[in-house]
Amino acid sequence: MDLIDRKLINALQGGFPIAERPYREVAARLGLEEIQVIARLERLLDQGLLSRFGPMYDAERLGGAVTLAAMAVPAERFDEVAEIVNAFPEVAHNYERSHALNMWFVVATERPEQIGGALRAIEAATGLEVLDLPKLEEFFLELRLSA
Repeated sequence: MDLIDRKLINALQGGFPIAERPYREVAARLGLEEIQVIARLERLLDQGLLSRFGPMYDAERLGGAVTLAAMAVPAERFDEVAEIVNAFPEVAHNYERSHALNMWFVVATERPEQIGGALRAIEAATGLEVLDLPKLEEFFLELRLSA
């Protein structure tokens, strides 16, 4: 990652323009060409330096639901179970933790009543219990990581 990649990542964490040519607007702010911005983002994604590039939707404001889930996964099955869990379209994030509950993931559904079904489907597919940890209170943390 070079200095321009770092500037691009830092600039995009503050928002992406809603415009006919958003990449051109980003490029203009950074003194680049539109094609350079697109090519750099594609390269960063292809190399795994960025895991994703896209919008963050508030499922609840759109009528859906979100919950945090956790599982105790035997170490020898962790990769297998992660692959199964990640295959569910409702799973947004999946993290390994150093804890008895060593797999944590976010489940988002189009409607609140679908959460339970998604968690039961994950249990059935993995053979492991899924702990539902619904949100009691929300706090906004504007997380920005300087590249």
